[in-house]
Amino acid sequence: MDKFFHLKKSGTTAGTEIGAGLTTFFALSYALFVVPGVLNEAGIPGQAAFLATIIASVVGTLIMGLFANVPYALAPGIGLNAFFTYTVVMSLGFRWQEALALVFFCGVINIIITVTKIRKMLISAIPINLQVAISGGIGCFIAYIGIKNAGFIKFTTNAKDILSVNNKSFSGAQEHFSNGISSFVSGGGIVPALSNFDNPEVNLAVIGILVTVILLVRKVPAALLVGIIITTIIGIPMGVTDLHISSQYSFSASVSQLGDTFLAAFGDKGMGSLFTDPHRIPLVLVTILSFSLSDTFDSLGTFIGTGRQTGIFAGKEEMKLEQEPGFKSKLDKALFADSIATGVGSLFGTSNVTAYVESSAGIGAGGRTGLTSVTVAIMFALSAFLSPFLSIIPSVAVAPSLIMVGVMMMSNFNDIPWKDLEEAIPAFMASIVMAFTYNITYGIAFGFIFYTLVKTVLGKGKQVHPLIWVVSLLFVINFAVLALI
Repeated sequence: MDKFFHLKKSGTTAGTEIGAGLTTFFALSYALFVVPGVLNEAGIPGQAAFLATIIASVVGTLIMGLFANVPYALAPGIGLNAFFTYTVVMSLGFRWQEALALVFFCGVINIIITVTKIRKMLISAIPINLQVAISGGIGCFIAYIGIKNAGFIKFTTNAKDILSVNNKSFSGAQEHFSNGISSFVSGGGIVPALSNFDNPEVNLAVIGILVTVILLVRKVPAALLVGIIITTIIGIPMGVTDLHISSQYSFSASVSQLGDTFLAAFGDKGMGSLFTDPHRIPLVLVTILSFSLSDTFDSLGTFIGTGRQTGIFAGKEEMKLEQEPGFKSKLDKALFADSIATGVGSLFGTSNVTAYVESSAGIGAGGRTGLTSVTVAIMFALSAFLSPFLSIIPSVAVAPSLIMVGVMMMSNFNDIPWKDLEEAIPAFMASIVMAFTYNITYGIAFGFIFYTLVKTVLGKGKQVHPLIWVVSLLFVINFAVLALI
């Protein structure tokens, strides 16, 4: 095992790697239930989406561990998942089969730009201060996820600021909704505030943070994983940890429904009808572009954000990436695993697969090699049979670990020259927008756009790499088109 994963060389042990894998899995296990639920709203059978999500996650994460030998977990992205359902299917009117075909094309594009080294060139083109800002932004983002999951924040909005309810325009005079309220979108009038500590879930999160901090500063091995376990146990007498075994997703039902989604992207209702209407082809192409941009930069942001700080993708790996042909560096291989996973997911019936930012929880727990990813993949596979037991772990038990990982990653901001506005403005936009929009891709987009703008205004446009110019323009076009449709 040491010879295959190079454990000693990476300064880790099998026990640390397995513990890190479990930490990562518990941190992102919510995706196994959220993703199928959202896809079901698009019309995809929920049981099939559940199994498809597991299959895509297992395949992608195994390739990540065995081929790239890095500690990252792959699964269908929550943001891309929401874009699939609420924008592509519900707003733009694509069938779910057509949406899967669009995801497949996105996977093909990602494979092409990975094999042709475009992604490699793009990483090399990102200025060092933006890379550092992305690392710090990932820290803000992961901490915000933890704070939100802990229930520490509540939001207040007035009726006049509500933009839509259940994905439909809202009128302040409307009082009744036939099927209840499943979601609503509010504008800038929404105001965040600290929650009252009269909720057992919030109180459990506070206890969890205290426990996790004590474990970390005392340097207890596998502190984050131990913190999750202890917090879950404490939640039992508090009534937060629900020991009821749910049967929402059963393996047999999932297998039987998978026949409805497997290769549906290539059927008459999928790829067979995608290009039949000439007037819709521009919309198809823009949607593929949106999928590809989000998929590409979600993963790039996660790799850059965590890899540089921990040394996973630093030093010799950066030299290999820039100088050697083929898949010689770990990052080359990680990008390839990410590309393959999206294509596999579309074949079985799930949305774009990406590297999960929650992988930073496992990295924070000491994960440095592919053994961490293999552990996650095994847990993914077991979850097909043991899914009822996974729901026992409350999200507030995982939240403290995510917040602490955010603390660890904030040190990246020390390397940004904040007094130099030429560097500070793009860095600020990349990191803060990433956290506040709850989207890694949007943060990178704002960082690129403002970097290009500032350099151009100062007469230094030639210092901007051509690829940064191209990607910035694509982001602007993407935002403009999405605003119009």
